[in-house]
Amino acid sequence: MHGLTYDEIHDEFTVPQQFAQAILTFAGGAEGETAPLRVIQGSRTRLEAPDRVAVDAVNNEIFVPEGDKVLVFDRMANGNVAPKRAIEGPDAGRGMDALAIDPVNDLLIVGVGGGGGELGRGTRFFVFDRTANGNVKPKIIIQGPRAMGGPFTVYPPKKFILATNRPADESLAGDDSYLGVWSYENSSSDGKPLWTIGGPKGIFQMPRGVTLDMKNKSIIASDKRLNSVLTFRVPEIF
Repeated sequence: MHGLTYDEIHDEFTVPQQFAQAILTFAGGAEGETAPLRVIQGSRTRLEAPDRVAVDAVNNEIFVPEGDKVLVFDRMANGNVAPKRAIEGPDAGRGMDALAIDPVNDLLIVGVGGGGGELGRGTRFFVFDRTANGNVKPKIIIQGPRAMGGPFTVYPPKKFILATNRPADESLAGDDSYLGVWSYENSSSDGKPLWTIGGPKGIFQMPRGVTLDMKNKSIIASDKRLNSVLTFRVPEIF
């Protein structure tokens, strides 16, 4: 399970389960052999192999990227339920790998692509209205080799994307891996990151995840090759 998320407003964990084609939600204090509070699973869900999930605790929705679509469910959905809406179609893009919700500006940021194919090498960031539905074009696209990113999070007050980045040759690990910060303020771009942590001969080898500690104005990132969790205090970003 790669993309579990924690909802601090409702004190719940939501977990995608590929093999069961399901989304499971547990109480925050769950321990041991504990049944989930709710399970989204069945033929009506359109779930195929969910790998990541994002919870919008403000608007009570669950977002699931599924390659050629993003499925949106009610946060309290349980059982064999259809999604409330789905972003999908030739204009919306394919290869939707990860996403983040910006409830402050009512936006959805989707990591699209990765691994070559028709989308090219690297990842593009597509920005949609949070309530987008159907075959809709993204409002903003951040793309190109300088925008190549992996797992990411967002900082809504300043419209920042914070993404981990693998080596330029897309090898699994390397000392030119870094964490970058991009803006999704106004328009589409192929600009280089506003800030980077790491880079040539830097500390990262195989960054895998990133989150924010806003209280302490810090970025927390994990690195699979280092088997570490690293914390950087960066007040200038906040």
